[in-house]
Amino acid sequence: MNTFEIKEDFLLNGEPFKILSGAIHYFRVNPSDWYHSLYNLKALGFNTVETYVPWNLHEPKKNQFDFDGILDLERFLSTAQELGLYAIVRPSPYICAEWEFGGFPAWLLNEPARIRSNDAVYLKHVADYYDVLLEKIVPHQLSNGGNILMIQIENEYGSYGEEKEYLRAVRDLLSERGITVPFFTSDGPWRGTLRAGSMIDEDILVTGNFGSKAKENFASMQRFFDEYDKKWPLMCMEFWDGWFNRWKEPIIQRDPQELAEAVKEVLAQGSINLYMFHGGTNFGFMNGCSARGVIDLPQITSYDYDAPLDEQGNPTEKYFALQKMLRENYPELQQKEPLVKKSLEKKNIPLTDKVSLFATLETISEPTQSKYPQTMEELEQNTGYLLYRTMIEKDAAEERLRVIDGRDRSQLFVNHELQATQYQTEIGEDIDVQLSQANNQIDILIENMGRVNYGHKLFADTQKKGIRTGVMADLHFITNWRQYCLPLDSCENVDYSKEWQPNQPSFYRYEVPLTEIEDCFIDLSQFGKGVVFVNQTNIGRFWEVGPTLSLYIPKGLLNEGMNEIVIFETEGMYQPTIQLIKAPLYKNMKEG
Repeated sequence: MNTFEIKEDFLLNGEPFKILSGAIHYFRVNPSDWYHSLYNLKALGFNTVETYVPWNLHEPKKNQFDFDGILDLERFLSTAQELGLYAIVRPSPYICAEWEFGGFPAWLLNEPARIRSNDAVYLKHVADYYDVLLEKIVPHQLSNGGNILMIQIENEYGSYGEEKEYLRAVRDLLSERGITVPFFTSDGPWRGTLRAGSMIDEDILVTGNFGSKAKENFASMQRFFDEYDKKWPLMCMEFWDGWFNRWKEPIIQRDPQELAEAVKEVLAQGSINLYMFHGGTNFGFMNGCSARGVIDLPQITSYDYDAPLDEQGNPTEKYFALQKMLRENYPELQQKEPLVKKSLEKKNIPLTDKVSLFATLETISEPTQSKYPQTMEELEQNTGYLLYRTMIEKDAAEERLRVIDGRDRSQLFVNHELQATQYQTEIGEDIDVQLSQANNQIDILIENMGRVNYGHKLFADTQKKGIRTGVMADLHFITNWRQYCLPLDSCENVDYSKEWQPNQPSFYRYEVPLTEIEDCFIDLSQFGKGVVFVNQTNIGRFWEVGPTLSLYIPKGLLNEGMNEIVIFETEGMYQPTIQLIKAPLYKNMKEG
């Protein structure tokens, strides 16, 4: 039986072991590409893969669990083991990861519980989740013949709280359900976060997260270890080799040679987990959001991260710079040539059908009625869009309307004509409209653009989406609303036999015959804002503001023969043909 211990060194079967790990999140990579990405990690000379586990995907509704397809964690771990890779698993209730709500399921917002605390209601939900999740993890521990070396208790908790009772409670939940491999925590490398977020006094390994200045950061960690007389190996659990990106901002890049030298500096003193090794994609509505003052800044669908493997999983200049550095400094490492996937191109794919959202609304959503608007969470909807509808009488030729306390993006229509588009800082401002009829239909389409994944606003009321107070005409709140939930997990019930009108949110359907399938990107530079479905799978959001103007389509979503691509677009912008291209398309806003 293999053994892994944490002494003054990491010991694998009693011998010193330097962990060379790379982060690959199974839930951000199509399962058909898991082998490709893991092979390229092993081919670099690395020996371990690290992954988070997203609670919100595995338990999207309370007590309803999903471990199929892209969520088949066991298959991912087995594939890694077959390639000779060990694993570090981070099933922390909270993962950050630039992921929707930091991995928490949105239904927690309806619960009378304080997250990331010793709150009994919250911990009961964690326990119920772990009852199911850990049955998938326990058999894959090294001590059970699997490849898992270590398990994380919580994630950067020192940047959120300092409640040791909570950390002990999570540790106990893991232990009671069969986790026997060593535990660890990971935090910023300075004393404040290490003290608040670690369990050093209970002999649980402390690791640090940083992206440069390894000597200084490891020295800070060592001073903290010395306070408690701990003689532990140093490890950077997240060495940030790139960065995530937000809408309207330039793509962030890091020089490959500088990165290779920075990684060399880490390895001179300790072990490493490159975050990310392969970033992948925030498919669907799973992008996270940065908290900034009174506003939140949503992140983009691509999680390319400027990582050693690009969004497709192909090696970049960073990969080869790391390969060269490792070959020169650690010649004993076994390296191989990485795998490279092909891409396809398909031009001038004609539009097959189109229909306005308002025309097909009743076929894709059943309305609920209430006196005042309800939030997305009250309607038990996690992500996507929500359409509110009511009728108002004409009291004056011109009326002042206001959406009070809505999140995140609002489009207000009167009798199907767009009157105003508002964002967080604008929602609540006056919308002056002309009322041409005795009775007028008001439609408000709200988009949840993503919940924050890090910081003090993690569980604030601002993370509840939709209209949270009401809508006013003149000086009074409007009553009697119908709400249409539009989670847009698929678009299978869209009825294209119904009417299309210009300048309305609409569905556009294209059919694509393919004789061979490879990865590709869909060019969305001539569309406004929305999401794309490939054979009924939501592959993510697009927005003309950039920095990305395309979406990645993994070959695992395509079929030999006919394929369906549906674009849901909210701005009234579309094209009679679309293009599948070989490489991603960016707005001209890259920076180094």
